Amino acid sequence: MEYLLDTHALLWIVTDDKQLSKKVKKIFLDEQNEIFLSIASLWEIAIKVSLNRLELGLSLNEFYIRHVVGNKIRLIDIKVEHLAVLENLEFHHRDPFDRILIAQCLVEKMAIMSKDKIFSNYSIKRIW
Repeated sequence: MEYLLDTHALLWIVTDDKQLSKKVKKIFLDEQNEIFLSIASLWEIAIKVSLNRLELGLSLNEFYIRHVVGNKIRLIDIKVEHLAVLENLEFHHRDPFDRILIAQCLVEKMAIMSKDKIFSNYSIKRIW
């Protein structure tokens, strides 16, 4: 099955944070599953680092190579089809990064791995 990581899920996976659910960790470690990360999540991380709201301890490029490439997480770009869905997406959620993840899940027919319960207001499968 294919899963899209929310930004916090990626950060908690790579730091082995206790906030990460056992279910998400099990899915992530199962090599039968395909795990994806949106380019929007890397964009969000870059913004948070530049605003001193997040400390990676390494450059974004090093973080990407070590944790995304190193864990065989596949990167998904933002496509026009995602934006077309985003254009008409209900406003249950106002965070622009989360909204594009929702649109990507809808178009790509992926489940999202996120603690954020508001994702459940959309017709996507939320795993936590």
